[in-house]
Amino acid sequence: MVLKALALNCTLKAGDGESSSTEAMIAVLAKALAVHDVELTGTVRVAALDIRPGVTSDEGEGDAWPALRRRILDHDVVIFGGPIWLGQISSVAKRVLERMDAFLGETDDRGRMPSYGKVAVAAIVGNEDGAHFSTAQWFQALNDVGWTIPATAACYWVGEAMGSIDFKDLGEVPEKVEKTAKMVAGNAAHLAGLLRSSPYPG
Repeated sequence: MVLKALALNCTLKAGDGESSSTEAMIAVLAKALAVHDVELTGTVRVAALDIRPGVTSDEGEGDAWPALRRRILDHDVVIFGGPIWLGQISSVAKRVLERMDAFLGETDDRGRMPSYGKVAVAAIVGNEDGAHFSTAQWFQALNDVGWTIPATAACYWVGEAMGSIDFKDLGEVPEKVEKTAKMVAGNAAHLAGLLRSSPYPG
């Protein structure tokens, strides 16, 4: 069974050419997922898109969310990646979650949201405290709008408080991050496979 993954990079950096620690953490998870035959089809730099504020699936002309929504729902696993700012997830990440609020009213005849059967994991980086709180923000909101969260679903790295070294600047991936990424990937692939073959009944 071939499974597909998509990564949403919710960095505040809009330029695709700008280096991003979130991108580096996504790469760690992508490598771990590949071991389980989960293909990362791409990474979306969300800040580069015109994702309008709102809580519907289409906020009108020029809104880039409808196309991104279709792309998200075409995958089995989605990596929700983002930095920690002021001890919490980024404003870009919150915009993504707000737009998924529409899933609550888009259920099928069995009450299942479009995200039912889709697996969510997180890639979090930062140079301040907040990894656990950011994980809680991601997963509480994603679960509310129908995503399935596996055991050990977040891979994160937090540098020294008020430090100047970013994850992307490390010479090598820390052993604990590698180990956690392998666990996240294995659990996500296992769960996505189960959900593909045996969907939620609703």
